[in-house]
Amino acid sequence: MFDAHELLERFMGTKNPDGSRKGPSGDLVTGLAAGGLAAVLLGTKPGRKLALIAVKIGGLAAIAGLAYRAWKNWRSAGDETGLESAPPLLGSPRQDASLAILRAMMTAAKADGHIDDAERRQIFIKLDAMNLEDGARTFVMAELEKPLDIDAVAAAATSPAAATEIYMASVLAIAADTPAERAYLEQLAALLKLDPALKASIETEAASAMA
Repeated sequence: MFDAHELLERFMGTKNPDGSRKGPSGDLVTGLAAGGLAAVLLGTKPGRKLALIAVKIGGLAAIAGLAYRAWKNWRSAGDETGLESAPPLLGSPRQDASLAILRAMMTAAKADGHIDDAERRQIFIKLDAMNLEDGARTFVMAELEKPLDIDAVAAAATSPAAATEIYMASVLAIAADTPAERAYLEQLAALLKLDPALKASIETEAASAMA
């Protein structure tokens, strides 16, 4: 089994093709942040901004941290029913959490059907440059070819905290500026059984991070 956490770090551009970690110096948006597969898969604007956050904080830590801030803001407003007091990720193995986030982001990227043959070719070129192990490369290619399966994304949420992270990753992955993308997020939030106030808090935190 490939290391899903390692793939997530590569996906978000926090590591170089040789596996070494990138530092926070330099022109991240046009340089380091453009190195992640997210910049190709998710499109220039959301992909590079997401990678910029990830380079500064760390791929999984970036999403977990943003999700936790959204959850904390929701709790402070008095809407804490149904979510454990532990921060997101503490109850989930890193491998499982990374797989769930990778699938959530790649599925969200397919919400408006914009991954065409030309974009697939660019993704495969990027995969070759990343020197991924065979299992990781096969996983990405298989996920891209799968029909959109929002139920599978939601099923990976084994706890309310995991649901918070999965929705945060999905919101970060797309601009949500098309009816199809907005409908996808609405349906995902419903399947994840997110409290409307928590959903709004996640979206607010994501928008602030990507501004």
